[in-house]
Amino acid sequence: MGREVAARLAGRGFRLAITYLVPEEANEVERQLRLSEDRLFLKRVDCTDGEATTAFIDEVVKTFGGLNVLACLIGGWAGGRDVHETDDVRFERMIDLNLRTAFNAARPAIPHLRAAEWGRIIMVGSRSAVDPPSGQAIYNVAKAGVIALARSIAEEVSDAEVTSNVVLPALIDTPAFRQVVPFANYVDWPTPAEIAAVIDFLASKDSSVINGAMIPVYGGS
Repeated sequence: MGREVAARLAGRGFRLAITYLVPEEANEVERQLRLSEDRLFLKRVDCTDGEATTAFIDEVVKTFGGLNVLACLIGGWAGGRDVHETDDVRFERMIDLNLRTAFNAARPAIPHLRAAEWGRIIMVGSRSAVDPPSGQAIYNVAKAGVIALARSIAEEVSDAEVTSNVVLPALIDTPAFRQVVPFANYVDWPTPAEIAAVIDFLASKDSSVINGAMIPVYGGS
């Protein structure tokens, strides 16, 4: 989904700053986007580290001269556990990967978004946060935290030309998911490109009337 969002924003003329952990994936993104050096800034950053994330945001603003859009797309799932079966490692991993990364990015970005002519924050929650299934308790909790974070920010920035919204996917039709559930019916599952189209709109000036929204992007999944 991140690559689809990047491609859409690049197509609208944005300059992009993207974090990564796996160098091969960064190389693939660079080949896919084919942007000049002055439009693409790739940096290896562990966004569970608050100081490293703040340094990245500050470097982006220094490099590009400002910030208009923050898309918090980092996340991950670890299911198969009810609350009484959840160990500390799984708890911390789900909170770190889904909630802490979004918080670490939003905290230093908000002043720069306020300083810009207009700003947008888009986060990724989950249908599971509002309709929680069993067997993945801490993932549900972490994504509920992302929703609360996005909507809290929406209230905090309501006096500026900044909005904060959260999209709620469920099952997404990706090759990795098809490997996990090879016999599922994918017909009504949204694709990363379809979800990216919604994020692309939320990242535009035209979405100014949407703030603090929880937007379902799960189709029939």
